[in-house]
Amino acid sequence: MKQALLPTLFVLAATGVSTGAAAPAISKDPAYPTKPIRFVVPYFPGGTPDIQGRRLAEKLRDRLGQPIVIDNRPGANASIGMGIVARAPADGYTIIIAPVGPWAVNPHLYKLPYDVLKDFAPIIHVTTTPGVLVVHPSVPVKTVKELIALARQKPGELNYGSTGVGGFGHMCGELFTMMTNVKMTHVPHKSIAAALSDVIGGHLQVLFNVASPTIPQIRSGKVRALGTTGATRLDALPDVPTIAEAGVPGYENTTWNAIAAPARTPRAIIERLNKELNTIVQLPDIKEAARAEGSTIVGGAPEQFRDYLKSEYAKFGKLVKEAGIKYE
Repeated sequence: MKQALLPTLFVLAATGVSTGAAAPAISKDPAYPTKPIRFVVPYFPGGTPDIQGRRLAEKLRDRLGQPIVIDNRPGANASIGMGIVARAPADGYTIIIAPVGPWAVNPHLYKLPYDVLKDFAPIIHVTTTPGVLVVHPSVPVKTVKELIALARQKPGELNYGSTGVGGFGHMCGELFTMMTNVKMTHVPHKSIAAALSDVIGGHLQVLFNVASPTIPQIRSGKVRALGTTGATRLDALPDVPTIAEAGVPGYENTTWNAIAAPARTPRAIIERLNKELNTIVQLPDIKEAARAEGSTIVGGAPEQFRDYLKSEYAKFGKLVKEAGIKYE
């Protein structure tokens, strides 16, 4: 089992790259970067943070002239990867991409060895991504209202999956059950791929999942889409209503991905990375890839991400308290 948690490294340039100890801080060195940059993804490969991270890493490599090494560090609902970056040297050679859960939900559920508001230096808010509510085709419902009715007929008998307590799918499910006054059973999984595989295989009846890995399964007919979790319909799924318009007025929950470095990383390095990444996210192929997977490009200054993080932190703290969500 330990072997499964070893880092999965994806080197986006010449071989022979080392991911050993970071070099001394180079805040006054205008030649930054002078060595490979470690880009931590706190999940297994295949999820939206990993997909978007690899896409950005390739472009960032071209702009900075150094390899960007994707380092998948899954475990403990992303807190392992987050902790690695929080403790890394603040020299610009370790950064992380992570979604809403690790940034704004986990701090309200777990005793963490880091503080998301103090131990990270925001770089950029990359995207927002609505989720999709899907069911296995054998579930006898075709609309959100029918799912609500079935859940009321069979309280606790419908299972829904997620990547773990506090993950995007879990928070979507908790919000849904709280707003509709139904009971469904939460089944945590180790990854998005595992949860999606279980609903495709019929081991789960219901899944709230990020759009990007779910859309191909919807189009292939392996799962049935009932609604999307955002405020507006997805361009990639124009015929699927939002959950709000399908029967739960006011329902809205989206995930998002953002990049940060360890706190006290020199401001000049943060500004350089922010500048390059803002240019990258506006490239036509990056924007089209985001649109195709149901994401919206955000971008902006580090301060914009810092302010947004603070608001999301407060929002999910309130939801965790009101829903009585606790680590299982």
